[in-house]
Amino acid sequence: MSKFAKKKDGEVPAVSTASLPDIVFMLLFFFMTVTVMKDSSVKVANELPQANEIKKLEKKDRVITIYVGAPTKEYTKTFGTEPKIQLNDKFANPNEVGDYILMERAKKSQELQNVLTTSLKVDKEANMGLISDIKLELRKVNALKVNYTTYEGDAFKN
Repeated sequence: MSKFAKKKDGEVPAVSTASLPDIVFMLLFFFMTVTVMKDSSVKVANELPQANEIKKLEKKDRVITIYVGAPTKEYTKTFGTEPKIQLNDKFANPNEVGDYILMERAKKSQELQNVLTTSLKVDKEANMGLISDIKLELRKVNALKVNYTTYEGDAFKN
């Protein structure tokens, strides 16, 4: 005779789902706090040039972005086909860039105001005269740290 009796039916016990709503809400709160919403949509053609030596900007909270390029198809009837400057969600003239930089600088904390970088995302078909005007306005407001956003590749194929 055996001391241990074998279990005849090998049914698996039911899985408790009591903690499932807690897990779902924890995931929901996690994604709500971690997700970053997009600030603005790009309204200009933005085919970036290629460059040999590039360096990635590590801290995105220290960057003010200015887009330059021809307006997309939905805006060509209103603004034409000449390259335009986009600041946040609106088109602007070069003389408005300085005020925009000062306004964006004021939104940042005191520690970050001295280390801000202005990132120019310029379409490779844009005129250099417009870029010179932007750089002149940046000098007027002492925003001297300028970055040109590019893709990695052969610079001679631009």
